[in-house]
Amino acid sequence: MTSVFIGGSRAISRLNPIIRERLDDLLRRRCLILIGDANGADKMVQQYFADHGYRDVVVYCMSRCRNNVGDWPTKIIESDSKTKDFGYYAAKDLAMAQDAKCGVMLWDGASKGTLNNIQNLIRSGKKVLVYLSAAKSFIKLNDQSDLDSLLRQCDPRDITYAQGQISRSLSSPSQLSLSSRR
Repeated sequence: MTSVFIGGSRAISRLNPIIRERLDDLLRRRCLILIGDANGADKMVQQYFADHGYRDVVVYCMSRCRNNVGDWPTKIIESDSKTKDFGYYAAKDLAMAQDAKCGVMLWDGASKGTLNNIQNLIRSGKKVLVYLSAAKSFIKLNDQSDLDSLLRQCDPRDITYAQGQISRSLSSPSQLSLSSRR
């Protein structure tokens, strides 16, 4: 069973037909879905799978789950961080990137969390299918070159800001090893 890390920007507020078609393909292929517990894209995708009665889902959470719409099994991730900031939740995302065979990301072109997830997957040698909301389409990323091409389609100020936030927020060597820019 192929494990797929699905994540996305909190700013993505609905699952349009293009996204639903991709989710339906994952259902048909009986993939194991690894998903976070955040509001936004995570919660919407959880709701979609719950509405379809899909059971092959694992929700990754920190100390407690914020959202688990389908009452699926959970994987609790520990963090050394004392504050519930970007770095704290990035530990959960890093675990999903490591556990998954590939990823599907729903990205607004600016979210630092989703960008960090895409980078973690690519740097781990995993393929990522990115729904870029501005283009209203999916883009397949196989490697760093594909990611660089994707980033050129985005507002450079948004990317610079997101990359700066990622670098400043992640101080753990294990997180930086996957998250820092090559």
